[in-house]
Amino acid sequence: MATSNTPTPHIEAREGEIARTILLPGDPLRAKYIADNFMEDVKQFNGTRNMLGYTGTYQGRPVSVMGTGMGCPSIGIYSYELIHFYGCKNLIRVGTAGALLESVHVRDLVFAMGACTTSNFVRLMGLPGDYAPVCSFELLEKAVAAAREKGLNFHVGNVLSSDMFYAPEKQVRGGMTWADMGVLAVEMEAAALYANAAAAGANALTILTISDSMVTGEATGAQERQTSFTQMMEVALSLA
Repeated sequence: MATSNTPTPHIEAREGEIARTILLPGDPLRAKYIADNFMEDVKQFNGTRNMLGYTGTYQGRPVSVMGTGMGCPSIGIYSYELIHFYGCKNLIRVGTAGALLESVHVRDLVFAMGACTTSNFVRLMGLPGDYAPVCSFELLEKAVAAAREKGLNFHVGNVLSSDMFYAPEKQVRGGMTWADMGVLAVEMEAAALYANAAAAGANALTILTISDSMVTGEATGAQERQTSFTQMMEVALSLA
């Protein structure tokens, strides 16, 4: 851990203010919600660029939470600094996703075992081929066990980390689709998180709540999202 590099241009925390396990929602206000409703003895460690970050305890164990913004470049910056400059070892993205398969329903959880991507982030690492970003099996195994114990509906498999939230209205169909390849859902950050973690020997996992379906058009309301989000958080925090 290069303590001489803290604070960073994006995180104002000092050495020792961030736990080894950190939850990473995209929305900084969701980070505040997690800190306010799930954690005890909370202290804010970051407010730079309004990307709120907090450290506290969950069931007596230290844990941190911080927003990452949207997309691979944004989570790429924060996860790199958290790993290399603050010594974070377990990075758990918690967010929402759109289902790509009819069998994946709104409010289900998805554990992203792998992350396909339309982003150029991974290729910019200069590898002599196409790297397949995958999660930490250790974290995945624990998360699945927690979900089973709670009786939650969940899926494990590939997701798509897309650079585009609003796809063009006119797209030319030119072959296989992501759904044809069994990809469960689409989100925007997992591939960069997994690549950064792998390069540094850290553990990473993405846990997603399905908020809408690209197949059926089903979507959750505000109250339903809150309930599903609570289930996802309980699973994620059990990994601390």
